[in-house]
Amino acid sequence: MNNPFDWSAGYASRRSPVFARNIVSTSHPLAAQAGLAQLQAGGNAVDAAIATAAMMTIVEPCSNGLGSDAFCILWDGQQLHGLNASGTAPAAWTPEYFKGKYGADAKTPPKRGWDSVTVPGAVAGWMALHQRFGKRPFADLLAPAIEAAERGYAVPVIVQQKWTNAASLAEITQQPGFAEAFLPRGREPAVGERFAFAQAARTLRLVAATKGEAYYRGEVAAAIAAHAKAHGGAMTGADLAAYRPEWVGTISTRYRGHELHEIPPNGQGIAALIALGILEHFDLGVLPVDGVASQHLQIEAMKLAFADVYRHVGDARAMKLTAAQMLDAAYLKSRAALIDPKRAQDFGPGHGPLGGTIYLTAADASGMMVSFIQSNYMGFGSGVVVPGYGVSLQNRGHGFTLDASRANVVAPGKRPFHTIIPAFLTKNGAPVMSFGVMGGDMQPQGHLQTLVRMLDYQQHPQAACDAPRWRFNAGIVNNEQGFSEATATGLRALGHRVEPFADSYQDYGAGQFIWRLGDPSVEGYAAASDPRRDGQAAGY
Repeated sequence: MNNPFDWSAGYASRRSPVFARNIVSTSHPLAAQAGLAQLQAGGNAVDAAIATAAMMTIVEPCSNGLGSDAFCILWDGQQLHGLNASGTAPAAWTPEYFKGKYGADAKTPPKRGWDSVTVPGAVAGWMALHQRFGKRPFADLLAPAIEAAERGYAVPVIVQQKWTNAASLAEITQQPGFAEAFLPRGREPAVGERFAFAQAARTLRLVAATKGEAYYRGEVAAAIAAHAKAHGGAMTGADLAAYRPEWVGTISTRYRGHELHEIPPNGQGIAALIALGILEHFDLGVLPVDGVASQHLQIEAMKLAFADVYRHVGDARAMKLTAAQMLDAAYLKSRAALIDPKRAQDFGPGHGPLGGTIYLTAADASGMMVSFIQSNYMGFGSGVVVPGYGVSLQNRGHGFTLDASRANVVAPGKRPFHTIIPAFLTKNGAPVMSFGVMGGDMQPQGHLQTLVRMLDYQQHPQAACDAPRWRFNAGIVNNEQGFSEATATGLRALGHRVEPFADSYQDYGAGQFIWRLGDPSVEGYAAASDPRRDGQAAGY
Protein backbone atom coordinates (compact mmCIF):
# COMPACT_ATOMS: atom_id res chain seq x y z
CA MET A 1 0.00 0.00 0.00
CA ASN A 2 1.42 3.37 -1.07
CA ASN A 3 0.44 5.53 1.89
CA PRO A 4 3.08 8.20 2.67
CA PHE A 5 0.88 10.93 4.11
CA ASP A 6 0.18 12.37 7.51
CA TRP A 7 -3.60 12.13 7.29
CA SER A 8 -4.10 14.23 10.42
CA ALA A 9 -2.47 17.33 8.89
CA GLY A 10 -4.70 20.03 7.46
CA TYR A 11 -6.15 23.49 7.80
CA ALA A 12 -9.46 24.95 8.84
CA SER A 13 -11.64 25.25 5.75
CA ARG A 14 -15.15 26.21 4.73
CA ARG A 15 -17.21 24.05 2.43
CA SER A 16 -19.38 25.61 -0.25
CA PRO A 17 -23.10 24.93 -0.68
CA VAL A 18 -24.03 22.53 -3.48
CA PHE A 19 -26.79 23.56 -5.88
CA ALA A 20 -28.70 21.01 -7.97
CA ARG A 21 -32.18 19.79 -8.92
CA ASN A 22 -31.45 16.25 -7.68
CA ILE A 23 -29.24 15.86 -4.65
CA VAL A 24 -28.04 13.53 -1.88
CA SER A 25 -26.13 14.63 1.20
CA THR A 26 -24.57 12.28 3.74
CA SER A 27 -21.39 11.62 5.70
CA HIS A 28 -19.56 9.42 3.17
CA PRO A 29 -18.96 10.31 -0.50
CA LEU A 30 -19.41 6.73 -1.77
CA ALA A 31 -22.84 6.60 -0.15
CA ALA A 32 -23.86 9.96 -1.59
CA GLN A 33 -22.78 8.74 -5.02
CA ALA A 34 -24.73 5.48 -4.60
CA GLY A 35 -27.89 7.48 -3.96
CA LEU A 36 -27.19 9.90 -6.78
CA ALA A 37 -26.81 6.99 -9.21
CA GLN A 38 -30.38 5.92 -8.43
CA LEU A 39 -31.65 9.39 -9.27
CA GLN A 40 -29.68 9.40 -12.52
CA ALA A 41 -31.20 6.02 -13.40
CA GLY A 42 -34.75 7.37 -13.08
CA GLY A 43 -35.35 6.66 -9.41
CA ASN A 44 -36.79 9.07 -6.89
CA ALA A 45 -35.55 10.46 -3.59
CA VAL A 46 -36.76 7.41 -1.67
CA ASP A 47 -34.81 5.09 -3.97
CA ALA A 48 -31.77 7.32 -3.43
CA ALA A 49 -32.22 7.28 0.33
CA ILE A 50 -32.46 3.47 0.51
CA ALA A 51 -29.38 3.01 -1.67
CA THR A 52 -27.47 5.55 0.41
CA ALA A 53 -28.56 3.97 3.69
CA ALA A 54 -27.52 0.49 2.52
CA MET A 55 -24.11 1.79 1.43
CA MET A 56 -23.63 3.57 4.75
CA THR A 57 -23.86 0.25 6.62
CA ILE A 58 -20.74 -0.81 4.74
CA VAL A 59 -18.65 2.37 4.54
CA GLU A 60 -19.32 3.81 8.00
CA PRO A 61 -19.69 0.68 10.16
CA CYS A 62 -18.59 2.50 13.30
CA SER A 63 -21.91 4.35 13.24
CA ASN A 64 -24.45 2.00 11.71
CA GLY A 65 -24.86 -1.49 10.29
CA LEU A 66 -27.29 -4.14 9.13
CA GLY A 67 -28.56 -4.37 12.72
CA SER A 68 -29.43 -0.66 13.04
CA ASP A 69 -32.64 1.18 13.79
CA ALA A 70 -33.98 4.00 11.62
CA PHE A 71 -36.47 6.86 11.37
CA CYS A 72 -37.64 8.82 8.34
CA ILE A 73 -39.64 11.95 7.52
CA LEU A 74 -40.47 12.42 3.86
CA TRP A 75 -42.38 14.84 1.69
CA ASP A 76 -44.00 12.87 -1.10
CA GLY A 77 -44.81 15.94 -3.18
CA GLN A 78 -48.12 16.55 -1.43
CA GLN A 79 -47.76 15.80 2.28
CA LEU A 80 -45.40 14.73 5.06
CA HIS A 81 -45.05 11.16 6.31
CA GLY A 82 -43.19 9.89 9.39
CA LEU A 83 -41.79 6.37 9.75
CA ASN A 84 -40.65 4.87 13.04
CA ALA A 85 -38.39 1.88 12.32
CA SER A 86 -36.89 1.66 15.78
CA GLY A 87 -36.67 -1.76 17.37
CA THR A 88 -38.76 -3.34 20.07
CA ALA A 89 -37.75 -5.25 23.20
CA PRO A 90 -37.66 -9.06 23.03
CA ALA A 91 -40.62 -10.77 24.66
CA ALA A 92 -38.46 -11.92 27.59
CA TRP A 93 -37.34 -8.44 28.63
CA THR A 94 -38.70 -7.13 31.94
CA PRO A 95 -37.06 -5.30 34.85
CA GLU A 96 -36.95 -8.64 36.66
CA TYR A 97 -35.09 -10.25 33.73
CA PHE A 98 -32.27 -7.72 34.00
CA LYS A 99 -32.16 -7.46 37.77
CA GLY A 100 -31.95 -11.26 37.98
CA LYS A 101 -28.93 -11.30 35.65
CA TYR A 102 -27.16 -8.08 36.64
CA GLY A 103 -28.18 -7.50 40.25
CA ALA A 104 -30.95 -5.74 42.12
CA ASP A 105 -29.09 -2.43 41.86
CA ALA A 106 -29.04 -2.43 38.05
CA LYS A 107 -30.54 0.81 36.67
CA THR A 108 -30.59 0.02 32.94
CA PRO A 109 -29.92 -2.89 30.61
CA PRO A 110 -26.18 -3.29 29.91
CA LYS A 111 -24.30 -1.09 27.48
CA ARG A 112 -22.89 -3.92 25.29
CA GLY A 113 -23.59 -7.51 24.41
CA TRP A 114 -26.78 -9.34 23.49
CA ASP A 115 -28.75 -7.96 26.42
CA SER A 116 -28.44 -4.47 24.93
CA VAL A 117 -29.94 -5.45 21.55
CA THR A 118 -33.54 -4.71 20.60
CA VAL A 119 -35.03 -6.08 17.38
CA PRO A 120 -33.25 -4.21 14.53
CA GLY A 121 -35.61 -2.01 12.55
CA ALA A 122 -33.58 -0.41 9.74
CA VAL A 123 -33.98 -3.14 7.11
CA ALA A 124 -37.73 -3.22 7.75
CA GLY A 125 -37.69 0.56 7.35
CA TRP A 126 -36.08 0.23 3.91
CA MET A 127 -38.75 -2.31 2.98
CA ALA A 128 -41.60 -0.10 4.15
CA LEU A 129 -40.28 2.95 2.32
CA HIS A 130 -39.75 1.03 -0.92
CA GLN A 131 -43.12 -0.69 -0.82
CA ARG A 132 -44.97 2.60 -0.44
CA PHE A 133 -42.84 5.07 -2.41
CA GLY A 134 -40.02 3.35 -4.31
CA LYS A 135 -39.79 3.34 -8.12
CA ARG A 136 -36.77 1.23 -8.98
CA PRO A 137 -36.42 -2.52 -8.27
CA PHE A 138 -35.46 -3.08 -4.63
CA ALA A 139 -32.49 -5.29 -5.57
CA ASP A 140 -31.04 -2.51 -7.72
CA LEU A 141 -30.97 -0.18 -4.73
CA LEU A 142 -28.76 -2.55 -2.72
CA ALA A 143 -26.41 -3.38 -5.60
CA PRO A 144 -23.89 -0.55 -4.91
CA ALA A 145 -23.57 -1.59 -1.25
CA ILE A 146 -23.11 -5.25 -2.22
CA GLU A 147 -20.40 -4.31 -4.69
CA ALA A 148 -18.59 -2.12 -2.14
CA ALA A 149 -18.78 -4.83 0.53
CA GLU A 150 -17.33 -7.46 -1.80
CA ARG A 151 -14.64 -5.37 -3.51
CA GLY A 152 -13.80 -3.28 -0.49
CA TYR A 153 -13.00 0.41 -0.19
CA ALA A 154 -10.28 2.63 1.29
CA VAL A 155 -11.17 3.67 4.85
CA PRO A 156 -11.43 7.47 5.18
CA VAL A 157 -9.95 9.69 7.87
CA ILE A 158 -12.79 10.38 10.29
CA VAL A 159 -14.35 6.91 10.08
CA GLN A 160 -10.92 5.47 10.85
CA GLN A 161 -10.60 7.66 13.94
CA LYS A 162 -13.90 6.36 15.28
CA TRP A 163 -12.88 2.78 14.41
CA THR A 164 -9.65 3.23 16.37
CA ASN A 165 -11.53 4.55 19.38
CA ALA A 166 -13.75 1.46 19.40
CA ALA A 167 -10.83 -0.92 18.94
CA SER A 168 -9.33 0.40 22.18
CA LEU A 169 -12.35 -0.75 24.22
CA ALA A 170 -12.43 -4.35 25.44
CA GLU A 171 -16.17 -3.99 26.09
CA ILE A 172 -16.57 -3.85 22.30
CA THR A 173 -13.72 -5.94 20.92
CA GLN A 174 -14.50 -8.91 23.15
CA GLN A 175 -18.10 -9.16 22.00
CA PRO A 176 -18.88 -12.26 19.90
CA GLY A 177 -18.14 -11.75 16.21
CA PHE A 178 -16.64 -8.27 16.48
CA ALA A 179 -12.97 -9.04 15.93
CA GLU A 180 -13.67 -11.36 13.00
CA ALA A 181 -15.69 -8.67 11.26
CA PHE A 182 -13.96 -5.42 12.13
CA LEU A 183 -10.37 -6.29 13.09
CA PRO A 184 -9.54 -8.32 9.97
CA ARG A 185 -5.77 -8.13 10.44
CA GLY A 186 -5.93 -8.34 14.20
CA ARG A 187 -6.34 -4.57 14.30
CA GLU A 188 -8.49 -1.80 12.90
CA PRO A 189 -7.80 -0.69 9.29
CA ALA A 190 -5.48 2.26 8.73
CA VAL A 191 -6.50 5.38 6.81
CA GLY A 192 -6.49 4.53 3.12
CA GLU A 193 -6.33 0.78 3.78
CA ARG A 194 -8.79 -1.48 1.99
CA PHE A 195 -11.63 -2.95 4.02
CA ALA A 196 -13.99 -5.56 2.56
CA PHE A 197 -17.03 -7.06 4.27
CA ALA A 198 -18.11 -10.16 2.37
CA GLN A 199 -20.29 -11.36 5.24
CA ALA A 200 -22.45 -8.25 4.99
CA ALA A 201 -22.62 -8.65 1.22
CA ARG A 202 -24.12 -12.10 1.80
CA THR A 203 -26.89 -10.64 3.96
CA LEU A 204 -27.53 -7.79 1.55
CA ARG A 205 -27.94 -10.30 -1.30
CA LEU A 206 -30.47 -12.25 0.76
CA VAL A 207 -32.33 -9.06 1.66
CA ALA A 208 -32.32 -7.97 -1.99
CA ALA A 209 -33.59 -11.33 -3.26
CA THR A 210 -36.44 -11.54 -0.74
CA LYS A 211 -37.26 -7.83 -0.31
CA GLY A 212 -36.15 -8.17 3.29
CA GLU A 213 -38.13 -11.26 4.25
CA ALA A 214 -34.97 -13.33 4.83
CA TYR A 215 -33.92 -10.86 7.50
CA TYR A 216 -37.03 -11.19 9.68
CA ARG A 217 -38.51 -14.55 8.79
CA GLY A 218 -35.83 -16.51 6.91
CA GLU A 219 -32.17 -17.45 6.83
CA VAL A 220 -30.78 -14.28 8.39
CA ALA A 221 -33.39 -14.30 11.15
CA ALA A 222 -32.49 -17.89 12.01
CA ALA A 223 -28.80 -16.96 12.22
CA ILE A 224 -29.53 -13.95 14.46
CA ALA A 225 -31.70 -16.00 16.82
CA ALA A 226 -29.19 -18.86 16.99
CA HIS A 227 -26.35 -16.46 17.79
CA ALA A 228 -28.41 -14.83 20.53
CA LYS A 229 -29.21 -18.19 22.10
CA ALA A 230 -25.58 -19.30 21.95
CA HIS A 231 -24.43 -16.18 23.79
CA GLY A 232 -27.10 -15.79 26.46
CA GLY A 233 -29.37 -13.38 24.63
CA ALA A 234 -33.16 -13.42 24.83
CA MET A 235 -34.00 -12.52 21.24
CA THR A 236 -35.85 -15.24 19.32
CA GLY A 237 -37.05 -15.88 15.82
CA ALA A 238 -40.54 -15.01 17.01
CA ASP A 239 -39.34 -11.57 18.15
CA LEU A 240 -37.90 -10.91 14.70
CA ALA A 241 -40.92 -12.25 12.84
CA ALA A 242 -43.31 -10.10 14.89
CA TYR A 243 -41.50 -6.83 14.18
CA ARG A 244 -43.18 -4.12 12.09
CA PRO A 245 -42.18 -0.48 11.59
CA GLU A 246 -44.90 2.11 12.12
CA TRP A 247 -46.10 5.04 10.03
CA VAL A 248 -46.53 7.66 12.73
CA GLY A 249 -46.79 11.09 11.08
CA THR A 250 -44.93 14.00 12.68
CA ILE A 251 -45.25 16.43 15.58
CA SER A 252 -44.39 20.09 15.09
CA THR A 253 -44.06 23.56 16.53
CA ARG A 254 -43.95 26.97 14.89
CA TYR A 255 -40.79 29.04 14.93
CA ARG A 256 -40.23 32.33 13.12
CA GLY A 257 -43.05 31.71 10.66
CA HIS A 258 -41.97 28.13 9.92
CA GLU A 259 -42.97 24.72 11.25
CA LEU A 260 -40.32 22.33 12.53
CA HIS A 261 -41.43 18.69 12.26
CA GLU A 262 -40.02 15.78 14.24
CA ILE A 263 -40.95 12.11 14.74
CA PRO A 264 -43.19 11.62 17.81
CA PRO A 265 -41.79 9.86 20.90
CA ASN A 266 -40.10 7.40 21.57
CA GLY A 267 -37.51 9.74 20.02
CA GLN A 268 -36.03 12.91 21.49
CA GLY A 269 -37.06 15.15 18.59
CA ILE A 270 -39.64 16.70 20.89
CA ALA A 271 -36.71 18.27 22.78
CA ALA A 272 -35.90 20.47 19.78
CA LEU A 273 -39.57 21.44 19.49
CA ILE A 274 -39.80 22.35 23.18
CA ALA A 275 -36.60 24.41 23.08
CA LEU A 276 -37.62 26.33 19.96
CA GLY A 277 -41.12 26.83 21.36
CA ILE A 278 -39.45 28.46 24.36
CA LEU A 279 -37.12 30.58 22.21
CA GLU A 280 -40.08 31.84 20.18
CA HIS A 281 -40.67 34.15 23.18
CA PHE A 282 -37.28 35.89 22.76
CA ASP A 283 -36.09 38.18 19.97
CA LEU A 284 -32.77 36.51 19.25
CA GLY A 285 -32.30 38.32 15.94
CA VAL A 286 -31.42 41.61 17.66
CA LEU A 287 -28.59 39.93 19.58
CA PRO A 288 -25.14 39.23 18.09
CA VAL A 289 -25.25 35.77 16.51
CA ASP A 290 -22.20 34.38 18.34
CA GLY A 291 -22.50 36.58 21.41
CA VAL A 292 -23.09 35.68 25.03
CA ALA A 293 -26.75 36.73 25.24
CA SER A 294 -27.92 34.67 22.25
CA GLN A 295 -25.96 31.58 23.21
CA HIS A 296 -27.11 31.81 26.84
CA LEU A 297 -30.79 31.86 25.85
CA GLN A 298 -30.33 28.89 23.54
CA ILE A 299 -28.51 26.88 26.21
CA GLU A 300 -31.15 27.64 28.86
CA ALA A 301 -33.99 26.69 26.49
CA MET A 302 -32.24 23.42 25.72
CA LYS A 303 -31.76 22.67 29.41
CA LEU A 304 -35.46 23.22 30.05
CA ALA A 305 -36.36 20.93 27.15
CA PHE A 306 -34.08 18.12 28.32
CA ALA A 307 -35.46 18.35 31.86
CA ASP A 308 -38.91 17.45 30.56
CA VAL A 309 -37.82 14.97 27.91
CA TYR A 310 -35.62 12.87 30.18
CA ARG A 311 -38.41 12.69 32.75
CA HIS A 312 -41.46 12.11 30.60
CA VAL A 313 -40.53 10.64 27.20
CA GLY A 314 -40.50 6.98 26.22
CA ASP A 315 -42.68 4.74 24.07
CA ALA A 316 -45.68 6.96 23.36
CA ARG A 317 -48.04 4.19 24.47
CA ALA A 318 -46.61 4.38 28.00
CA MET A 319 -46.23 8.16 28.41
CA LYS A 320 -48.39 9.83 31.06
CA LEU A 321 -48.10 13.14 29.18
CA THR A 322 -48.87 13.31 25.48
CA ALA A 323 -46.62 15.11 23.02
CA ALA A 324 -49.41 17.66 22.53
CA GLN A 325 -49.47 18.41 26.25
CA MET A 326 -45.69 18.83 26.35
CA LEU A 327 -45.89 21.26 23.39
CA ASP A 328 -48.84 23.25 24.68
CA ALA A 329 -48.24 26.93 23.87
CA ALA A 330 -49.21 28.20 27.32
CA TYR A 331 -46.97 25.66 28.99
CA LEU A 332 -43.98 26.59 26.81
CA LYS A 333 -44.60 30.27 27.56
CA SER A 334 -44.52 29.47 31.27
CA ARG A 335 -41.24 27.59 30.82
CA ALA A 336 -39.76 30.52 28.88
CA ALA A 337 -40.61 32.79 31.80
CA LEU A 338 -38.24 30.75 33.98
CA ILE A 339 -35.19 31.87 31.97
CA ASP A 340 -33.11 34.62 33.56
CA PRO A 341 -31.06 36.46 30.89
CA LYS A 342 -28.49 37.31 33.56
CA ARG A 343 -27.69 33.91 35.04
CA ALA A 344 -27.54 30.20 34.31
CA GLN A 345 -29.88 27.90 36.21
CA ASP A 346 -30.48 24.23 36.92
CA PHE A 347 -33.99 23.29 35.83
CA GLY A 348 -36.13 20.37 36.89
CA PRO A 349 -38.90 18.92 34.76
CA GLY A 350 -42.20 20.75 34.66
CA HIS A 351 -45.40 19.02 35.60
CA GLY A 352 -46.79 19.51 32.13
CA PRO A 353 -50.29 20.90 31.56
CA LEU A 354 -52.90 19.28 33.75
CA GLY A 355 -54.71 16.15 32.84
CA GLY A 356 -26.91 9.63 20.65
CA THR A 357 -25.41 7.44 13.92
CA ILE A 358 -25.59 8.31 10.32
CA TYR A 359 -27.90 10.79 8.68
CA LEU A 360 -28.75 11.32 5.04
CA THR A 361 -31.11 13.48 3.07
CA ALA A 362 -32.16 13.24 -0.56
CA ALA A 363 -34.36 15.34 -2.83
CA ASP A 364 -35.39 15.08 -6.47
CA ALA A 365 -36.64 17.33 -9.24
CA SER A 366 -40.24 16.17 -8.75
CA GLY A 367 -40.22 17.67 -5.25
CA MET A 368 -39.86 14.53 -3.14
CA MET A 369 -37.62 15.14 -0.12
CA VAL A 370 -36.39 12.52 2.35
CA SER A 371 -34.93 13.01 5.82
CA PHE A 372 -33.52 9.68 7.02
CA ILE A 373 -31.42 8.55 9.97
CA GLN A 374 -30.11 5.15 11.07
CA SER A 375 -27.78 4.19 13.87
CA ASN A 376 -26.12 1.51 15.94
CA TYR A 377 -26.16 4.01 18.86
CA MET A 378 -22.86 3.94 20.81
CA GLY A 379 -19.95 3.40 18.37
CA PHE A 380 -20.39 -0.09 16.88
CA GLY A 381 -23.50 -0.49 19.03
CA SER A 382 -23.64 -3.65 21.10
CA GLY A 383 -20.36 -4.87 19.63
CA VAL A 384 -22.13 -8.10 18.64
CA VAL A 385 -21.79 -9.23 15.02
CA VAL A 386 -23.59 -12.30 13.70
CA PRO A 387 -20.86 -14.50 12.16
CA GLY A 388 -21.15 -15.33 8.49
CA TYR A 389 -23.77 -12.61 7.95
CA GLY A 390 -22.06 -9.39 9.03
CA VAL A 391 -25.08 -8.15 10.99
CA SER A 392 -23.60 -5.60 13.39
CA LEU A 393 -26.23 -5.01 16.05
CA GLN A 394 -27.27 -1.80 17.80
CA ASN A 395 -27.41 -1.42 21.58
CA ARG A 396 -30.63 0.56 21.83
CA GLY A 397 -31.84 -1.59 24.73
CA HIS A 398 -29.40 0.32 26.93
CA GLY A 399 -31.73 3.29 26.45
CA PHE A 400 -34.41 1.67 28.65
CA THR A 401 -34.66 2.26 32.38
CA LEU A 402 -35.48 -0.42 34.96
CA ASP A 403 -37.34 2.14 37.09
CA ALA A 404 -41.00 1.10 36.97
CA SER A 405 -42.16 4.66 37.68
CA ARG A 406 -40.80 5.97 34.36
CA ALA A 407 -42.52 5.97 30.96
CA ASN A 408 -39.31 4.49 29.54
CA VAL A 409 -39.27 1.35 31.73
CA VAL A 410 -38.40 -1.80 29.80
CA ALA A 411 -41.25 -4.15 28.81
CA PRO A 412 -41.83 -6.81 26.12
CA GLY A 413 -42.46 -5.38 22.67
CA LYS A 414 -41.78 -1.82 23.82
CA ARG A 415 -39.59 0.74 22.06
CA PRO A 416 -36.88 2.46 24.18
CA PHE A 417 -36.13 6.16 24.38
CA HIS A 418 -34.24 7.00 21.20
CA THR A 419 -31.68 9.67 20.40
CA ILE A 420 -31.79 9.58 16.57
CA ILE A 421 -34.13 12.13 15.04
CA PRO A 422 -34.64 13.19 11.42
CA ALA A 423 -36.17 16.65 10.97
CA PHE A 424 -38.12 18.59 8.37
CA LEU A 425 -38.97 22.28 8.01
CA THR A 426 -42.08 23.64 6.32
CA LYS A 427 -43.60 27.11 5.88
CA ASN A 428 -47.37 27.41 5.76
CA GLY A 429 -47.48 23.68 5.03
CA ALA A 430 -45.07 23.84 2.06
CA PRO A 431 -41.70 22.03 2.14
CA VAL A 432 -38.62 24.11 2.94
CA MET A 433 -35.80 21.87 4.22
CA SER A 434 -35.02 18.24 5.04
CA PHE A 435 -32.21 17.99 7.56
CA GLY A 436 -30.67 16.26 10.53
CA VAL A 437 -27.71 16.50 12.90
CA MET A 438 -26.14 13.28 14.21
CA GLY A 439 -24.53 12.63 17.58
CA GLY A 440 -26.41 11.29 20.60
CA ASP A 441 -28.03 14.00 22.71
CA MET A 442 -26.35 16.59 20.47
CA GLN A 443 -29.06 16.01 17.88
CA PRO A 444 -31.84 18.28 19.17
CA GLN A 445 -29.16 20.77 20.20
CA GLY A 446 -27.85 20.73 16.64
CA HIS A 447 -31.38 21.21 15.27
CA LEU A 448 -31.83 24.22 17.54
CA GLN A 449 -28.46 25.86 16.84
CA THR A 450 -28.56 25.47 13.07
CA LEU A 451 -32.18 26.61 12.74
CA VAL A 452 -31.56 29.67 14.90
CA ARG A 453 -28.67 30.60 12.63
CA MET A 454 -30.77 30.16 9.49
CA LEU A 455 -34.09 31.64 10.64
CA ASP A 456 -32.96 34.33 13.12
CA TYR A 457 -29.69 35.32 11.48
CA GLN A 458 -30.18 34.38 7.81
CA GLN A 459 -27.03 32.25 7.66
CA HIS A 460 -27.17 29.85 4.70
CA PRO A 461 -27.27 26.11 5.50
CA GLN A 462 -23.57 25.46 4.93
CA ALA A 463 -22.56 28.42 7.11
CA ALA A 464 -24.95 27.30 9.85
CA CYS A 465 -23.47 23.81 9.52
CA ASP A 466 -19.86 25.05 9.65
CA ALA A 467 -20.31 27.35 12.65
CA PRO A 468 -18.76 26.25 15.98
CA ARG A 469 -21.21 24.64 18.37
CA TRP A 470 -21.77 24.08 22.05
CA ARG A 471 -23.19 20.99 23.69
CA PHE A 472 -24.98 20.81 27.02
CA ASN A 473 -24.27 17.50 28.75
CA ALA A 474 -24.72 16.53 32.41
CA GLY A 475 -24.56 20.10 33.66
CA ILE A 476 -21.54 21.10 31.58
CA VAL A 477 -21.48 23.22 28.42
CA ASN A 478 -18.76 21.88 26.12
CA ASN A 479 -17.54 24.31 23.48
CA GLU A 480 -16.00 23.30 20.18
CA GLN A 481 -12.69 24.48 18.75
CA GLY A 482 -13.33 27.81 17.05
CA PHE A 483 -16.01 28.83 19.55
CA SER A 484 -15.44 32.44 20.63
CA GLU A 485 -13.30 32.53 23.75
CA ALA A 486 -14.87 35.87 24.71
CA THR A 487 -18.31 34.24 24.52
CA ALA A 488 -17.14 31.27 26.56
CA THR A 489 -15.81 33.65 29.21
CA GLY A 490 -19.07 35.58 29.21
CA LEU A 491 -21.08 32.39 29.65
CA ARG A 492 -18.93 31.43 32.62
CA ALA A 493 -19.65 34.83 34.16
CA LEU A 494 -23.36 33.98 33.96
CA GLY A 495 -22.74 30.75 35.87
CA HIS A 496 -22.38 28.21 33.07
CA ARG A 497 -19.77 25.49 33.52
CA VAL A 498 -18.05 25.88 30.14
CA GLU A 499 -15.36 23.36 29.27
CA PRO A 500 -13.75 22.92 25.84
CA PHE A 501 -13.87 19.43 24.37
CA ALA A 502 -12.21 18.45 21.11
CA ASP A 503 -14.08 15.38 19.79
CA SER A 504 -16.11 16.79 16.92
CA TYR A 505 -17.11 13.38 15.52
CA GLN A 506 -20.02 12.87 17.89
CA ASP A 507 -19.95 15.48 20.57
CA TYR A 508 -20.84 18.42 18.32
CA GLY A 509 -22.88 16.49 15.83
CA ALA A 510 -22.66 16.27 12.08
CA GLY A 511 -25.41 17.65 9.89
CA GLN A 512 -26.75 17.31 6.36
CA PHE A 513 -29.17 19.88 4.94
CA ILE A 514 -31.21 20.29 1.73
CA TRP A 515 -33.02 23.61 1.36
CA ARG A 516 -35.64 23.98 -1.38
CA LEU A 517 -35.00 27.12 -3.45
CA GLY A 518 -38.31 27.18 -5.34
CA ASP A 519 -39.73 24.90 -7.99
CA PRO A 520 -37.40 21.89 -7.64
CA SER A 521 -37.51 21.21 -11.38
CA VAL A 522 -36.39 24.78 -12.10
CA GLU A 523 -34.55 26.42 -9.19
CA GLY A 524 -33.71 23.16 -7.41
CA TYR A 525 -32.09 22.95 -3.99
CA ALA A 526 -29.12 24.16 -1.96
CA ALA A 527 -27.40 21.46 0.10
CA ALA A 528 -24.84 21.43 2.89
CA SER A 529 -22.70 18.64 4.34
CA ASP A 530 -20.95 18.82 7.69
CA PRO A 531 -17.15 19.25 7.64
CA ARG A 532 -17.01 17.22 10.88
CA ARG A 533 -17.42 14.04 8.78
CA ASP A 534 -15.97 12.57 5.61
CA GLY A 535 -19.13 13.25 3.59
CA GLN A 536 -20.40 15.40 0.78
CA ALA A 537 -23.48 16.73 -0.91
CA ALA A 538 -23.65 15.44 -4.49
CA GLY A 539 -26.13 16.48 -7.13
CA TYR A 540 -26.91 16.95 -10.80
